[in-house]
Amino acid sequence: MKIIGITGKSGSGKTTLSTLLSKKLDCNVVDVDKIGHEATQNCEIVKKLCETFGIKILEKDGKIDRKKLGNIVFADKEKMDILTDITWGYMQNILDEILQKEEKQTIILEWALLPISKYWDNTNIKILMTAKDDERKEKVIERDKISEEYFLKRDSNAIDYTKYQFDYIFENDYKLETIEKIAKTIIK
Repeated sequence: MKIIGITGKSGSGKTTLSTLLSKKLDCNVVDVDKIGHEATQNCEIVKKLCETFGIKILEKDGKIDRKKLGNIVFADKEKMDILTDITWGYMQNILDEILQKEEKQTIILEWALLPISKYWDNTNIKILMTAKDDERKEKVIERDKISEEYFLKRDSNAIDYTKYQFDYIFENDYKLETIEKIAKTIIK
């Protein structure tokens, strides 16, 4: 199986490119962030998160309020590391299972943290999506319905990408024709 890894900061166009490529290549996309969101719904993980960060991270229905949790962990790298330690085992098990069961010849892994995961070395094509910070900020604030302050806090925890690690680096200008050109380049 060939693994295409698409990474970049929030709002850089990872999902748009992944979706387009998956249609053109007839392959599946694994949005690893969604697995992380699922992890925070797991009863054992919710319990550990509440023990660590307090019940103030819960909504009234007992589910994790991701924005409240984000306000805690995005402000403190140590707390972000703790969150990762709590959720990573679950995420890794799910991702390993998906990769083992995948029947298609190609799969796309989409994740901002892909370069610092064990999956990076198994990625056949490594793609970094970039975009101008102001444009990304505007897109993410609108998409996620968050404040500029929350965006900046979250964005300050983004990893730094080492450009020599990538087969392709593309700058997204949020035009469909640009994404289509990027997809054609990758397919070739």
